[in-house]
Amino acid sequence: MTAFKQLQQHAKQISHFNHLAAICGWDQAAMMPAGGNQARSEAMAALSVHIHQLQTQPQLTEWYAQAETETLTDTDSAALREMKRQWQQATILPEALVQAKSLAGSKCEHAWRTQRGSNDWHGYEKNWAEVVKLSREEAQIRAEATGLSCYDAMLDIYEPGVTSTSLDTLFGDVKQWLPQMINSALEKQQQQRCIEPSGVFPAAQQKALGQSIMQLLQFDFNHGRLDESVHPFCGGVPQDVRITTRYSESEFVQSLMGIVHETGHARYEQGLPKLLAGQPAGEARSMGIHESQSLFFEMQLGRSAPFIEHLANNAHQHFSGQDSKLLSADNFQALYTKVERGFIRVDADELTYPAHVILRYEIERDLINGAVDHKDIPELWDSKMQQYLGLSTAGNFKDGCMQDIHWTDGAFGYFPSYTLGAMYAAQFMAAMQQTIDVDAAVRSGDLTPIFVWLEQHIWSKGSLLTTDQLVKQATGETLNANHFKAHLAARYL
Repeated sequence: MTAFKQLQQHAKQISHFNHLAAICGWDQAAMMPAGGNQARSEAMAALSVHIHQLQTQPQLTEWYAQAETETLTDTDSAALREMKRQWQQATILPEALVQAKSLAGSKCEHAWRTQRGSNDWHGYEKNWAEVVKLSREEAQIRAEATGLSCYDAMLDIYEPGVTSTSLDTLFGDVKQWLPQMINSALEKQQQQRCIEPSGVFPAAQQKALGQSIMQLLQFDFNHGRLDESVHPFCGGVPQDVRITTRYSESEFVQSLMGIVHETGHARYEQGLPKLLAGQPAGEARSMGIHESQSLFFEMQLGRSAPFIEHLANNAHQHFSGQDSKLLSADNFQALYTKVERGFIRVDADELTYPAHVILRYEIERDLINGAVDHKDIPELWDSKMQQYLGLSTAGNFKDGCMQDIHWTDGAFGYFPSYTLGAMYAAQFMAAMQQTIDVDAAVRSGDLTPIFVWLEQHIWSKGSLLTTDQLVKQATGETLNANHFKAHLAARYL
């Protein structure tokens, strides 16, 4: 057997354990009773160590050296590149750090679920201090191995090839035009009135409504399911995708669009190349590309007028006793394109959302690079919220620096993916519209042409191409943020 084939078999074995880890993580967030957390955390830490041991076995060094001398197809060369990239990332870290970070992250995240609700920054900070300490250790190790800055070394996990220098330029430009666009949109919407949901919207009916929209979006229920969690997410594996949302029975607007968003993630997973299942080359290209798919579904499709007509019609069927004006397409359009400065990122409208992401990016960049201390984050958060959105979070930790789940387990470098994803999504839509009448397809109720385009240009490529190659092949150019700016201006101004 060639060295390349041995590496493929080994990657498949690792993928099986990653599969188990993903389902255990979903269960911990969606189903597990609170009393099971300690035992589950220890089990998942042990699983993390086992996966790390598989990823760093001594014979892999020889196999990679041999594989690089073998004659490979273009596809196999790309597969080797992705396997080697993951191997190099794994071998950088000592086993003890992998275990310690897993335990610290589980402890911090589990406690955060109740600490956030009680605005308990001091309790949270005690757990989070260890997460930050271990993440800085990881960043330093990765930086020394790669020659990148500490933060860029963490960013590279989620966005291969992207640097904070490029992000500073990209986000710096957004900061120049976004505040005025927000102001203009708010002024334009002063005369617009929308009826806010009021009354009781049972969770069971909301779930049924969400599932009907997932069917419209051609989610494969034979290979996935919808559940609830404190924080919405998409997990599992391509053959068994788990998405979650959260329900508030006083309104349905957030949970419904949350389902549309997570379904975008799920369709990407379900559309990844099946011939490369279990191989790094068969995985999603980057978190920015992953977010481009969820935001294509939520923002490009989900808040378009033709799609909102489907949302309104389905809501009528599931909430038949509610005010017909509330459930009208015009009111849904007003609700889902309403611009409002708010505290919560996951509830933010499309226009103010980049401000939330840039704020987090700037904080985590400086935190991991050692420019700020973790204890200073609440004050820094308040300062940036006032600067970017005119809001103060002084003393309001649950709606400020404690609102997200990402930092509880040390996922530093992840946040830029959200706005990169929004930019990619706008660019993909601009390219798609050159050959497809997207509005007509949505209006017809058969969105197949849209999904065929995404499957051909994005999903089926997995990680065979670099991010720049993928975007250029799909759209004719690498990332061009002007498409995002033009999309926002067209929709809101």
